[in-house]
Amino acid sequence: MQSSLTPFRVAVIGGGPAGLMAAQTLAQGGARVDLYDAMASVGRKFLLAGRSGMNITHAEPYPDFVTRYGNSTEALRPMLDAFGPSHVRGFVHALGLETFVGTSGRVFPTEMKAAPLLRAWVHAVREAGVQFHMRHRWLGWRDGALRFSAPAEDGAPAAREVLARPDAVVLALGGGSWARLGSDGSWMPVLAERGVALSPLAPSNCGFDVAWSEHFSSRYAGQPLMTVAVIARDAQAQEMRKQGQFVVTQGGVEGSLIYALSAPLRDQIAAQGATTIWLDLMPDWSAERVADELSRPRGARSLSSHLQSRLGIKGVKAGLLRECLSKEQFGDAAQLARAIKRLPLRLERPRPIDEVISTAGGVRWDALQGTMLKAAPGVFVAGEMIDWEAPTGGYLLTACFASGIAAARDALAWRQHTLTPS
Repeated sequence: MQSSLTPFRVAVIGGGPAGLMAAQTLAQGGARVDLYDAMASVGRKFLLAGRSGMNITHAEPYPDFVTRYGNSTEALRPMLDAFGPSHVRGFVHALGLETFVGTSGRVFPTEMKAAPLLRAWVHAVREAGVQFHMRHRWLGWRDGALRFSAPAEDGAPAAREVLARPDAVVLALGGGSWARLGSDGSWMPVLAERGVALSPLAPSNCGFDVAWSEHFSSRYAGQPLMTVAVIARDAQAQEMRKQGQFVVTQGGVEGSLIYALSAPLRDQIAAQGATTIWLDLMPDWSAERVADELSRPRGARSLSSHLQSRLGIKGVKAGLLRECLSKEQFGDAAQLARAIKRLPLRLERPRPIDEVISTAGGVRWDALQGTMLKAAPGVFVAGEMIDWEAPTGGYLLTACFASGIAAARDALAWRQHTLTPS
């Protein structure tokens, strides 16, 4: 049995938000922490996510906030109760940065960028005593030791293998998106070999492919659809409706409104081969008002001019109507009015995992006791490695923070349990 005077040595593998939070919490709890990451610096995906505005959490009422995690709400709730949106803001303030709430309820640092936050955070983690080992790619275990591929030493021709024997391990290796930033899912077969129950990684917060015509794609790729609503079916086949905006791409659709619905759409495509959503191009108008305006005499004006004059429909919205309707449907006022309020759009497939914002799948909740792997006592997991997903808007980052802290606290509690005589 370990002596209570022996330092508790923990390896944290992965230098994203969950790993950094776990390392800092462990060090503050008295552990001796070594943080390993395959990249040259930590937080690569964190920096990319904050390039256009670092959304750290969301300011909606907490009872609503915790529902954004779908089927994982109850599993994540204790972690979020311990470190939720208000704690995230307090954590950022403690690093010397201020925050503000945007009009959508999203919370940002006042500087809006991830780099100042990451710099201050890494400094605090180093000050807590965490030792960083960069360019150390985890390969699994050998005879109970952690294996890493590390940079060659001076004069050596090739990379070397490094072994480490900590008392506990926190794995925070991310999901499977943006492999070039270090989150490549290569840990899946390693854990499967240890008997850990896993769900396949799947795209989340993703765009979808649509079979646009060359004419439509060449004219409208990159164009935003502002003030639209999407009607889709949820997991129980009930219709749901969300309003916002998204973008037409060369081969499909992307953007916050699509991402918010991506989980059920992805699952429907997996089950059926494709799925359909319906677009309301005039969400602030009633169907009766649309029909009434379209039925007014247009005189010598073209139908396109009539659409623009009476309803303000032009550009990409008008292009979508021509793309998705037959010539006969477009020319019939009643059918056109119905389509403006409910235009069907077939989604063929989600975008590839490596280009999506986040992933679902990974370590199943029933493979865990708290955050510890049942199949590997003393090994804890955090962040996107666990099978949960959430929409964008600060929910992903908050749960990564919270699960990193939970894994660290579970590791410290496990150590105390192993020191306590039975």
